[in-house]
Amino acid sequence: MKSEIITIGDELLIGQIVDTNAAWMARELTQSGFDIAAITSVGDQSDSIVKAIDNAFERAEILLLTGGVGPTNDDITKHTLCQYFHTALEFNDEVLQNIETIFLRRNIPLNQLTRKQAYVPANCTVIQNKLGTAPILWFEKDGKVLISMPGVPFEMENAMCDEIIPRLQERFQITEYLSRSCIVTGISESALATQLAEYELELPKGFSLAYLPSLGYIRLRLSVWGEEHKVELKLQARKLKKLLGLNIVSKGAKMPEEILGGKLRKKNLTLSTAESCTGGFISHKITTVPGSSQYFEGSIISYDSLIKEELLDVDRDLIETYGVVSGEVVEQMARTVAKKLHTDCSIAVSGIMGPDGGTKENPVGTVWIATQYNDKIISNKYNVGRSRRENIERTANTAMLQLLQMLKS
Repeated sequence: MKSEIITIGDELLIGQIVDTNAAWMARELTQSGFDIAAITSVGDQSDSIVKAIDNAFERAEILLLTGGVGPTNDDITKHTLCQYFHTALEFNDEVLQNIETIFLRRNIPLNQLTRKQAYVPANCTVIQNKLGTAPILWFEKDGKVLISMPGVPFEMENAMCDEIIPRLQERFQITEYLSRSCIVTGISESALATQLAEYELELPKGFSLAYLPSLGYIRLRLSVWGEEHKVELKLQARKLKKLLGLNIVSKGAKMPEEILGGKLRKKNLTLSTAESCTGGFISHKITTVPGSSQYFEGSIISYDSLIKEELLDVDRDLIETYGVVSGEVVEQMARTVAKKLHTDCSIAVSGIMGPDGGTKENPVGTVWIATQYNDKIISNKYNVGRSRRENIERTANTAMLQLLQMLKS
């Protein structure tokens, strides 16, 4: 069943905000059995919205719109939909009641601008927005469906999960989407593609293998449409795992911090970090995972060499002999932080993130990562690139995956 996503707002086109709605919707719809034909972003102009809808209806049976349904003058989606479906706005008492309930719960007085949200197109089905004032609007035309939702991410996500996807699954006959994912490290995308070339050629009809490079790792996704392929998918996933060997870190579509957290929780282990060049970014990623307090104890951010000496017991002679960006220094950082914070595991990093500071021996992008698990410690040197922001994230991901490799053994 073909679907199309249209996100509306000038702020998307000028790069003021990142369009996270489209990515989230595409992922959820695909997992629910809906094939995405296209994703389109348009500005707050009625003609642009109408043209996007016309084009989308040529490709898809289901259109999902987000944005442009607020109470201000630049929110024109509702008026444009009235124009498109040849109808007019009418006052809806149930929408007003929903808005009043939300404002009462927030202890905010209701103003006339927000009260305008209770006006909805006369020929649509209205679905109440449990978390906001803009209702969800459901239109049908020639056997096809258009659904307009608010652009506020948490409002849209709640509506999609609780109302939209279940209704679409009842309304349309869908084909199940099947997929298996895994994370691979220690190999470039081109080398991986070369290694798997014969495997891809021999895949049964309908199967596809996607390479999804990220900073510090590659995610592979093996997929096929149709429940009848479940057994074959399992067989092909086993073949793929065997071919990948030690390069495969984990199965599944989770992020490295989620996988590491799950492994630590399963093994009942605790973790600490000692960060120099990443400035706390590893700790940030780890603590974005709900329940991370069960295994993460804390971090020592030793950006300055003096902090490495005073808080992480790195000997000054060690720094003068090997430099702060060295295996010897990060190993001492890892040992000390684990000892001081009483953890089973630790991660320590030191490097040159750029754009300045590189030397002939240690150019920009050079980073040393040490990971410790009980009495065992491993340190590796990497070159993560030349872009500072990307270097920091690639270092964080690589460090977590290095520890994951240790925990596998």
